[in-house]
Amino acid sequence: MEQKKILIITYYWPPAGGPGVQRWLKFAKYLPDFGWKPVIYTPENPSYPLVDESLIKEIPEDIEIVRTRIWEPYQLAEKLNKSNKKFKAGQFDVGKNQSWKSKLSIWVRGNFFIPDARVFWVKPSIAFLEKYLKENKIDTVVTSGPPHSLHLIGLGLKEKLPGLKWVADFRDPWTEISYYTHLKLTKSSDKRHRQLENAVFKNADITLATSYTDAENFRKAGANAVCITNGFDASDSGERSEESNEKKTFTLSYIGVLEQLRNPENLWKVLDELVNENAELSKNFTLKFAGRIDDKIMSFIENSSLKNHILNLGYLSHGKAVEEMQNSDILLITNFPNDSSKGIIPGKIFEYLASGKQILSFGPDKADVAKILEETQAGKHFGYTDYEMVKQFILDRFELWKNGKLSQNPQSIEQFSRRNLTKKLTEIL
Repeated sequence: MEQKKILIITYYWPPAGGPGVQRWLKFAKYLPDFGWKPVIYTPENPSYPLVDESLIKEIPEDIEIVRTRIWEPYQLAEKLNKSNKKFKAGQFDVGKNQSWKSKLSIWVRGNFFIPDARVFWVKPSIAFLEKYLKENKIDTVVTSGPPHSLHLIGLGLKEKLPGLKWVADFRDPWTEISYYTHLKLTKSSDKRHRQLENAVFKNADITLATSYTDAENFRKAGANAVCITNGFDASDSGERSEESNEKKTFTLSYIGVLEQLRNPENLWKVLDELVNENAELSKNFTLKFAGRIDDKIMSFIENSSLKNHILNLGYLSHGKAVEEMQNSDILLITNFPNDSSKGIIPGKIFEYLASGKQILSFGPDKADVAKILEETQAGKHFGYTDYEMVKQFILDRFELWKNGKLSQNPQSIEQFSRRNLTKKLTEIL
């Protein structure tokens, strides 16, 4: 039986690093198993905040990749703010940490580039793809955002080709994302963002959300929304490296990018207190980071009693990061603290689940992450102001670790395997 083609429009594709690239890289891997042939449309000259060359080997050998050039105004951002990588990654200083250059670059970003700085790729892509879709007899298209400007490509194609089936995949919300309120938008800019978002919701045949709450919110806004979470790929499981008993420590690890808006400051205070009052834990404790940690967060930790317990590995390839998960005892995950973010499910939680390690989570009350942890019995979710309960959680796990009983067998995680999630996607298609 001949496979049906589907065009996937994505900004993030290997060698892009970080969690954004994983979702459609994995869907593309398993789509052929269910009768679909993916074609990737991505920029020829993107400006990625993170690069992971190791992900190139995960691209299916026979996949068709179509590329066109993109113009992005990051030279301007570099002149305004030297921390340009933050700008490109959707991160920026907040509160007292903001310089006037940072404030200006954020204002320019939010009000001049709507919905984002990749908007200049929209019109050329619509013109190119209208012809490409007709010539290649493709009638199903996926747009994956952020950057949400890619949804405007889908919107434009839908207007020109009304018979096109369009799936708008929101890896993160648009106007409901936590940092939206920090963009310093004028009333007219805010109105424009919301008009475009509404047009996407109303015109896409299917809107995909990565969390249960986001799907519900999108439906309330008029979208035909379905939740397909991110997941884990069993083939990515790393091996625990050989460690002698003398070298092994009770290790709490954060894997990934940690910016100021998701900083669990109370946790650092809890750990600081524990290493001061518990000599046995202090002797056996390591706080490990594998990824890019905000300089101000790292400075805060290094100026505490934790400074001699830190292992900062920097950014690692995806494969190495998975290995470091295996070489940990507790895995830390953080979300934005406000209630509007309770629907965000960070992609790495599913690899955390697959690792079989205990998970310590921070975020808003009644978050979707808390629901997953309760269902799988894989860890505990806390609010950012919790202190004593966090302290007790760590002490309890340390006691289990000392006695060799800190083992974990998460339940019901197969629903989050990439292959099963792809099957769910093809049923929707």
